[in-house]
Amino acid sequence: MHPLDFTGKAVVVTGGTRGIGAAIAEAFRAAGAQVLVCGRTPPRTEPTDDFFRADVRDPEQAAALVAEAVARFGRLDVVVNNAGGSPQVPAASATPRLHAKVIELNLIAPLHVSQAANEIMRSQPTGGVILMIGSVSGTRPSPGTAAYGAAKAGLIHLATSLAAEWGPAVRVNSLVVGPVGEGLDPAVVARTVPAGRTASPDDVAGACLLLASPLAGYVSGAALAVHGGGEWPAYLAEFRPR
Repeated sequence: MHPLDFTGKAVVVTGGTRGIGAAIAEAFRAAGAQVLVCGRTPPRTEPTDDFFRADVRDPEQAAALVAEAVARFGRLDVVVNNAGGSPQVPAASATPRLHAKVIELNLIAPLHVSQAANEIMRSQPTGGVILMIGSVSGTRPSPGTAAYGAAKAGLIHLATSLAAEWGPAVRVNSLVVGPVGEGLDPAVVARTVPAGRTASPDDVAGACLLLASPLAGYVSGAALAVHGGGEWPAYLAEFRPR
């Protein structure tokens, strides 16, 4: 079997109805996997039978998501904790409620889902893989989204801790994702990102396939940078060739 063939595998992707999550779900489907996606609201397009409504910030709903995957597929091989995000709000004016909700969605919810998934995966002969979709905001200052950056920093640490606790049956890794998609000035991106462009959702999906595959069978507790080489340091701007 090809190492990127996921035929017979069962995959859950949180926040899998649009953007990066939808691309991840489609990549696993294309590789042969059975995929269940979740979200707080149904897809904007015609709902499909691979959608389960759940707010994974609620531990009971997170557990219900995992239980639904096992009921449908009889197993659970891969969980991608993709649900997350934050509005742009200065830390000085953000409300305590906003900070709490952002951290709850981006850090606590992945822990809820992962705990439920581990209960299933550790009882399977083949174990399982849990992936955390992190962000460069968790590895450098994140002005305007301070709570989000702090939560994503915590997510990287969470992955290392769970990998240590749950190995060898369950591998846990995180992806440190750079700016994705449209909305940024291409000229600015070309000057600041070594790859010369933002990431596409498919770039992130491909990295998920790799980390979930046997090719990464000895990779656990790692943070894979999916950021096009990072960001050119602002203080070196005057020294960079133009």
